[in-house]
Amino acid sequence: MRIIDCHVHLYPPALNAAPSEWARSAGEAHWALLCARVRKSGRAVQGFPSVDGLLRAMDLAGVERAILQAWYWEKHDTCRMQNRFYADCIHTHPDRLSACGTFHAAAGKNAVRAEIDWLAEAGFVGLGELSPHSQTFSAQDPVWQDALEYCGQKDLPVLIHVTEPNSNAYPGRVLTAPQDFVDWAKTFPATTFVLAHWGARLPMDPALGDEIRRCRNVFFDTAASPLLYDPSVFAEMISAVGAERILFGSDFPLVLYPKTETEPSIASFVAQVKALGLKASDMERIFSGNAKYVFSL
Repeated sequence: MRIIDCHVHLYPPALNAAPSEWARSAGEAHWALLCARVRKSGRAVQGFPSVDGLLRAMDLAGVERAILQAWYWEKHDTCRMQNRFYADCIHTHPDRLSACGTFHAAAGKNAVRAEIDWLAEAGFVGLGELSPHSQTFSAQDPVWQDALEYCGQKDLPVLIHVTEPNSNAYPGRVLTAPQDFVDWAKTFPATTFVLAHWGARLPMDPALGDEIRRCRNVFFDTAASPLLYDPSVFAEMISAVGAERILFGSDFPLVLYPKTETEPSIASFVAQVKALGLKASDMERIFSGNAKYVFSL
């Protein structure tokens, strides 16, 4: 079965060599809180693999292609830095890697549109992982809203971080207002949205579930699922929105099974999904069909 992992992260070698020190010098304190920390057990939350390390993890999991997701950086210059690193990655490994890019609304409308144009010309397949809630600008920010509309015009899907409101508190956790995702989807119907982390199961929300289910431009990825939900979430979300709106994503290099594993792995999550007993047609959509459709692969 073909597998596309629509949600993985990579960073340049300089960052990998000294994550905390790099974050201090770059002014990216929020990223450091989330990604450079250790758990109470003393184990790192995630790894910092090279491109070759990602390719090895993909091979072990039977993943044929991964979509690199950028980050919701606090500085637009950091966004541009990661975008150019990803451009090198996808041009070096066009048979295995695709990428989404990022921006910060504080750069202004012209700069953000110019960056989106650059991403499209460089062969990026979307924007993400974005999070205005974490980047500390308003969900109604005019530059952000213009960018969402512009992505629809450019046929670039937008993947957005969603925080599970009932998850345990952790350093750097920022809550995301569910209403915002509904408003964006309805305001920009020509833009395709992928809500990360199952969209915090928004389709089951008593107040907003019906609205988001009617937004056919909204999809959901499975990133970090083993850390957030019981495996039964697959059946619940298939029942709520259909398998045709769910994309497999791991959130590599996050360590998804910290009680049993010390290194990031995609293979364990793939094995868990395969063991769920899903219909073959649903598994095909989740593992690759929907990603091919959404990201025009």
